[in-house]
Amino acid sequence: MGNIFSISLDPIITRCWDCATGQASYICNLEDNLHDLQAEVAGLEELRSDLMSRVRIAEDEQQLQRLNQVEGWLSRAETLINDADQLIVQSPPHVENLCMGGCCSTHPRSSIKFGKQIAKKLKQVKDQKENGDFSDVASKPPLPSATERPSEPTVGLESNFDKVWSCLQKEQVGIIGIYGLGGVGKTTLLNQINNKFHDTTHDYRVIWAVASQDRPIEKVQDQIAKRIGLSNEGWESKSLDEKAEDIFQVLCKKKFALLLDDIWERFDLTRAGVPLPPKENGSKVIFTTRRFDVCCQMQPNMDNNIRVECLPPGEAFRLFEEKVGSETLRMHPDICKLAEAVVEECAGLPLALITIGRAMASKKTPREWEYAIEVLRQSAASVLPGVGKEMYPKLKFSYDCLAEKPKSCFLYCSLYPEDYPIGKDELVDCWIGEGLLDEHTNLSNVRNQGHFVIGSLIDACLLEEGKNKVRVKMHDVIRDMALWIAGESDKEKFCVKSGVQLKELPEAKKWEEVTRMSLMWNQIENLTEVLECPNLQTLFLGRNRLRVIINDFFNFMPMLRVLDLSYNMLEELPVGIAKLVSLEHLNLSWTGIKKLPVELKALAKLKYLNLEWTEHLEMIPQQLISSFSELQVQKMEGCRYGCLLVLEEMEHLKYLNVLTLTFRSASELEKASRFNKFFSCAIESVQLIGFRDSRSLNIMALAKLQHLYSLSLLFCLELEEVKIERNIIEGAGYFHSLRHVYLFGSRYLRDVSWVTFAPHLEVLWIFECIGLEEIISEGKLGEVAELKGNSNLFSKLEILMLENLPKLKTIYHHALSFPQLKEITIVKCGMLKKLPLNSNSAKGQRLVIEGDKGWWKDVEWEDESTQIAFLPSFKPVL
Repeated sequence: MGNIFSISLDPIITRCWDCATGQASYICNLEDNLHDLQAEVAGLEELRSDLMSRVRIAEDEQQLQRLNQVEGWLSRAETLINDADQLIVQSPPHVENLCMGGCCSTHPRSSIKFGKQIAKKLKQVKDQKENGDFSDVASKPPLPSATERPSEPTVGLESNFDKVWSCLQKEQVGIIGIYGLGGVGKTTLLNQINNKFHDTTHDYRVIWAVASQDRPIEKVQDQIAKRIGLSNEGWESKSLDEKAEDIFQVLCKKKFALLLDDIWERFDLTRAGVPLPPKENGSKVIFTTRRFDVCCQMQPNMDNNIRVECLPPGEAFRLFEEKVGSETLRMHPDICKLAEAVVEECAGLPLALITIGRAMASKKTPREWEYAIEVLRQSAASVLPGVGKEMYPKLKFSYDCLAEKPKSCFLYCSLYPEDYPIGKDELVDCWIGEGLLDEHTNLSNVRNQGHFVIGSLIDACLLEEGKNKVRVKMHDVIRDMALWIAGESDKEKFCVKSGVQLKELPEAKKWEEVTRMSLMWNQIENLTEVLECPNLQTLFLGRNRLRVIINDFFNFMPMLRVLDLSYNMLEELPVGIAKLVSLEHLNLSWTGIKKLPVELKALAKLKYLNLEWTEHLEMIPQQLISSFSELQVQKMEGCRYGCLLVLEEMEHLKYLNVLTLTFRSASELEKASRFNKFFSCAIESVQLIGFRDSRSLNIMALAKLQHLYSLSLLFCLELEEVKIERNIIEGAGYFHSLRHVYLFGSRYLRDVSWVTFAPHLEVLWIFECIGLEEIISEGKLGEVAELKGNSNLFSKLEILMLENLPKLKTIYHHALSFPQLKEITIVKCGMLKKLPLNSNSAKGQRLVIEGDKGWWKDVEWEDESTQIAFLPSFKPVL
């Protein structure tokens, strides 16, 4: 009985004990607390939803960043709501356990524990609601040090990136210029620099800005202001100077890196409010431009101006394959080989490779690719999608920035074939003949203007300078763009079929509209058709196989001003050439012409006549040359017809400014020197060929030439010495204008010490002089006191080329400074062991030394520092 009684009383006693200890309230209030919790949670959800709406408006519309306390409150509220929902879901069994009107439970321990959880969660929810009153939910975000920019994977920019990044690490470097052809990848490179800042730890504030051609300073100011937190409602109303002051006040206290993309002229950093780097804290400005002259204006240090070159063949093909798709290239065995030809036409320009690669992505047959190659060699704009609408307009911005005359001069360059090295002087003379340059009081000034225009086109990356600086070249894609521009023009109508293997005249729909025609570098042998070209001004027929031109060929070209027949097999000119009454420029060089027709007297406006290397020219009618009363340029180097026979006539030509001549003997040179007019003013270039009548040359006569620019000694087989005489120095004997000297085939000549009298010499080429032992003889200089210790020796020399000089031991006995030297080429000069260099020679110049690998290994250096300085300069001759 006792046991039964004790068992039945235990639950009651336990419940009573719990109630007595104050835990019963959790059971008694469970239902009410559950109800209250559901209501409070609903209220919290409403409050959270309203707050989230305010946050989204602030973030999305006002570009603000939510406050940390708001973010924390929202996070805690979400957790509370989820926890409360779980408790509410778990509540039905606990409510069912309640008994005695809700004051007791059949499972009191479980009910008390659950009741505690409900009560605690209810208090937390109420507290959370009370803390959810925020006057502000967001504020301006802190500015990141760099903002990542979208950028596609790149090909071939790695070395350029390394150069720029290496420059950035140098404390003394504040401004870095990146320049190159349009579409070559300058902006892509700047993107990479920006994203490198984004991905690495640093203390720069990186600012990206694009310079507009319209109001560039104001546009850049606005981009800087936005990046450094100055852009607000009052910003737009401020003047340029006020904005500059605000920007300066912020940036002068920061370490910044300004990445300035696509500037077209010198950008005035100070006027924009940008403190000039380098500051003490190491701020930087990196900019891109298509113009080299802009780089120099922004900062003159050449090492900090980095040119982005076109891609080499391998990398060019890799980029093209990426855009065209490897699947397309595998569609047929021939397509890959044809693709190489397409890539070659793009000449390494990334913009062209990308644009044409995308255009060819759908072309799956060899015939389509063969047609595309043909189109690219002519004009791709009308056939390949994206070329005329996307690629050329992007490139054309460089052209649009030119003045009117340079624009015409630029388009003129497209008359030459692809990859053709265009002589600068030849080009300028054609521009003069066409009337593309300004009228000047003398020919020298107008030629200087022509070279200035060439420099401007090189600076704009629209022309590329040749290796020895006397020639320029047009990038294939830039040439195509020029032809596209000319084709779109109402004024310029070009017919350009140069270098396309024509064997006869091309067909044209409207010959009467053509203003310039180039058929050079073809295989045309005969011109037997009459062309009616009333507006034609330039006709290039050079480098064909011309033998015959019918008399009537020139009958209907009354406006023709420039005619080039050079490098042809012509033996005679048609008498019909007399019809060219407007002709100013006639080039007959390197032809087989045997005589000039007397009918040429009709060319009353002729200003330029080139007879160079007409080795069969035996007859020029008397009084023909003197009849060209307007003649300014007469070129006769290498002409068989003796110059003495025409010098007398030339004395009556009052406008003649430029004369080039060949002398074949010392006696001929002596007689010619009596024509004082030409020996004092007009002679620009002289060749001495043969000179078999003398072993010694007195250079005194040539020293009188005021404008002698180029001097060549060719095959003077018996010549042993060129005398240096004291009276050269005592008189006005220095070769002040001489820039280029060429020596070839003088087998007994032992030195060329006389070149020390050419203080402005830029190019010295010596070939096949097998007896030459030294360039400058110290003994001979010692004989002339004024030259002893000459510190300016070769101070202007840029190019030195020495080839096949087996006895050459010395260039000069002491090290020289060579402040302008850019290139030395030494081939087959086995006895030359030492160069006149020390560690200070060519300082600051990017000197290239080309030669045989074996010779380079045996070079003896003045000291270790000299060797270290010049080892990176070597380039083996292929």
